[in-house]
Amino acid sequence: MSTKDKSSNLDIDKLKVAVNRSSKKFAIVCSEWNPEIINRLLEGAYSFFDKIGITNDEIFELKVPGSFELIYACSKLQSFEKYDAILAIGSIIRGETSHFKYISQSVFDGIKDLNINGKAPIILCLLTDDNYQQALDRSGGKYGNKGFDCAAAAVEVSLI
Repeated sequence: MSTKDKSSNLDIDKLKVAVNRSSKKFAIVCSEWNPEIINRLLEGAYSFFDKIGITNDEIFELKVPGSFELIYACSKLQSFEKYDAILAIGSIIRGETSHFKYISQSVFDGIKDLNINGKAPIILCLLTDDNYQQALDRSGGKYGNKGFDCAAAAVEVSLI
C-alpha cells in the first residue's frame, strides 16, 4: 500500500486528539547508511508527526552506523521504559554478495524478538530494495513515503 492510499484511510484528527490527550512519547532510531534515503524517510516520519501536532523536538532521535545496529539501539531504548513507541528506520540495498540477505533477515528477526519481549512496540521502517531507484520510489517517490506510513503505524500501535 502506498502512502497515498494509506493517508486517505487515516483519521488524522482522531489520532491528533488521542495522542494529545495521552501525552505519548516517541523515539526514532535511524541508520546513517544510505543517508539520502534515510533523510527522505525521516522527512516522511516527521511530516506525519507534524500533522498530528507533535513537533520534531518532542521526538527523541538516535543515529546508529547501520541497519544491523538498529536492534541494539531499539533494545536499549525499550529498557528505559520511557517511550510509547519506537520507530526504527533503515535502508539496505542489494549488492553483489549475500551480505544483503543476512543483514536484512537479522534485522527483521531482531526487531521481531524485541516486539515479542519488549515493553514498547517497535515499528520497523526498513527498506530492503534491489537497487537505489526502488529505495527512492519508497522514500517519497512514486510509491509514497514509508517513513510517513511507519510513523502513522507507530502512533496507532501506541494507542492500543
